[in-house]
Amino acid sequence: MEPRVNEDLTPYPIDPAGSDLVREAETLRERGPAALVELPGGVTAWAITSSSLLKELLTDSRVSKDPRQHWPRFASGEIGPDWPLFMWVAVQNMLNAYGKDHTRLRRLVAPAFTARRTRAIAPSVEVFVRGLIDDLAATPPGQAADLREGFAFPLPMQVISELLGLPPEHRPALRSAVNNFFDTTISPEDAAANGEAVYGILATLVADKRAKPGDDLASDLIAQRDEDGSGLAEQELLDTLLLVISAGYETTVNLLDQAIYTLLTRPEQLAHLREGRVTWDDVIEETLRSAAPVPYLPLRYAVSDIELPGGAGVIRQGDAILAAYGPASQDPAWHGEDAHEFNALRERHDHLAFGYGTHMCLGAPLARLEAATGLAALFKEFPDMRLACAPGELEHVPSFVSNGHTRLPVYLNPAG
Repeated sequence: MEPRVNEDLTPYPIDPAGSDLVREAETLRERGPAALVELPGGVTAWAITSSSLLKELLTDSRVSKDPRQHWPRFASGEIGPDWPLFMWVAVQNMLNAYGKDHTRLRRLVAPAFTARRTRAIAPSVEVFVRGLIDDLAATPPGQAADLREGFAFPLPMQVISELLGLPPEHRPALRSAVNNFFDTTISPEDAAANGEAVYGILATLVADKRAKPGDDLASDLIAQRDEDGSGLAEQELLDTLLLVISAGYETTVNLLDQAIYTLLTRPEQLAHLREGRVTWDDVIEETLRSAAPVPYLPLRYAVSDIELPGGAGVIRQGDAILAAYGPASQDPAWHGEDAHEFNALRERHDHLAFGYGTHMCLGAPLARLEAATGLAALFKEFPDMRLACAPGELEHVPSFVSNGHTRLPVYLNPAG
């Protein structure tokens, strides 16, 4: 299907609270494969909702993630710390690097996410899951348990803390800081204060690991050296730790949340799973496709003018680009007219939830491991659990870059 020409260049205001992501995605698609949108703070960007166009741009050398080189509004100081999304674009790690800088940073970080390390933590994930389920089983009969608070949150936090060697006393503050980082309704003042809190925690962690290195990811990143003997600069180190924590934590929280919610509100899909027509892998991939944990990821920038297909317009040099991973994964041109619906029986569950190309998420295997281990154990232990409220009563987290619920109350009704 040919993308229609985008005749309306009036920026569409993205809802900072992400209150109806599916309808918003449909509205953006109606404006063409690339729709001009307005982000919080009045910043405009091109939201790419076409799966084919997004994959093309994510591998195009004319698209950069470095605002210092390729976003004039940032380089000139027009976009500063008072912008609510400033930390999303200002951090100095491989998420926002371009060309040789990205290659160098990814080469330094990649050894921390080897298949060996993922396999090594699998037994710990099983132990964490068992402990959380035991805690949930102690819920008094007739009392609802919040599975976002009591399962989806603590599992990835325990895993990422184990990987980093983060002491238990720092975890509550870190969790709060990461939650605020993803809150796109936060005020500029609160966002700045939250940034200071995040860096304070990370600086303490780095100092502790330098003084007493351990067998953990933080120590590895501190010690990692490139071919020329250079390591991560101090700000790169702090921002890389922030990337590891935020990506490894929030993504998995929302993946668990959305998978549980979907299976409890679609009994026919749960029946497919229990009767062997689909596997947990199918459920996980379809959840990632239909309810991307991070539906939008700020930002990329045009290094030079980019002609959109079908005469749909031109992304001018220096324009900001918003990767719409959620809408693109629900693109009808990719998965049919019911692409926005969860269907574990789909022949293909292809998606962009973990990105695409050179910036594809290094932690994807770990997120899948946590989800597969946690979900299988949870539904085995509590086969009769059900939502403790009507689906419409659940609220979306206040964010357009995070896709989950503020709470997920269920009656567990454990078998036996």
